[in-house]
Amino acid sequence: MPKLASDLGNTINKSRKALPNSNIRAFDEKISAIPGIIKLTIGEPDLATPDHVKEAAIRDIKKDDSHYAPGAGKPELLDAVSKYLDRSLGVHYDPNSEVCITVGVTGALNAVCMALLNPGEKILVPTPVWGVYFGIIEMAGGVPVQIDTSKDGFILTADHLREVMENEGKGAKAIILTDTSNPTGRVYSKKTLEDLAKVIKEYHLYSVSDEIYAELTYGGAKHYSLSQIIPDRNILMSGLSKDFAMTGWRIGYIAGPKEVMGTIIKINSFLITSVTDNVQAAAVEALNNGNQDPINSKNTYERRLHIIQSGLEKNGFKMATPEGAFYIFAKIPEKFGSDDVKFATDLAKKAKVGLTPGSYFGKGGAGYVRLSYASSDENLRESVKRITKYINNL
Repeated sequence: MPKLASDLGNTINKSRKALPNSNIRAFDEKISAIPGIIKLTIGEPDLATPDHVKEAAIRDIKKDDSHYAPGAGKPELLDAVSKYLDRSLGVHYDPNSEVCITVGVTGALNAVCMALLNPGEKILVPTPVWGVYFGIIEMAGGVPVQIDTSKDGFILTADHLREVMENEGKGAKAIILTDTSNPTGRVYSKKTLEDLAKVIKEYHLYSVSDEIYAELTYGGAKHYSLSQIIPDRNILMSGLSKDFAMTGWRIGYIAGPKEVMGTIIKINSFLITSVTDNVQAAAVEALNNGNQDPINSKNTYERRLHIIQSGLEKNGFKMATPEGAFYIFAKIPEKFGSDDVKFATDLAKKAKVGLTPGSYFGKGGAGYVRLSYASSDENLRESVKRITKYINNL
């Protein structure tokens, strides 16, 4: 293996080199070596991509669709996304100028941050949140300002946002809102979004909404979007990874006002040239003919939520009621203290159940663990048994 030339040793971009690795991935990899462990760590649906979606990709391959697609995405997929958002949210985006196809929401967030942020500009991030946000913002030259929502049941309030804007968030450019939330499973009500929108307008902010779990809400909770309230300043990001069990297909999209989407589309094409042809063909099929697929997924996850939530609560875990996605964000029993990394590590070693430490999701996460119930009923029941035995033995 070649070793880097000695005269190049200190020439790597210092700010990029200093970026932290994903603690979530690192912890998952570390505990993967434990024999017999049940991992509930990663947000990875165990369901299969629907057959009609896979068949659409196969047909596309067989017809030799193997050339560069347009940078913003294939016209038929842009049209499908536009119609889907019109159908689900009642908000219309012009497929010719206001929609862009990306490599998942990760790719979408990179393009959006690079389009919006000048060096040193602040962007507000309600936490706990998917930890990748922070590194992406910093790579774009921005400064993430974390807003701890733990005292408000993991829902950012308008009063809290205004307080932040008058203090550490003063001069911020934008706010990112994850709804439905990863890691907490909370869902923002229409009234809460309307109140937040007033503050966002008052302080002349962009809003960026990550709506990848929009279809997965339970117990009467309903998804609303800031694009329904402030479409002139909201940039919506979503994709098919969770609703259609297509995480490995890496397909996402962005929709927003034409004036900002032109820059986003240009950046996205520089980053990736274009998204893979057959993946786009599969996404067209999913959006146009897969209305039942997210419903099937939702029914499965809601059943699993009840299995795991009751088991955790009986063992002393407390949580804000999860209303969507496929996560529980639970406070560990008091007798274990607040060191969530120590608790999750010990649980993995002794009970052979993998949960993700809550502190990896930013401020407000310490003392919690995140559990993904995107796993089989059998694994979830067995996990409850193992956790119960672990708690009782101590």
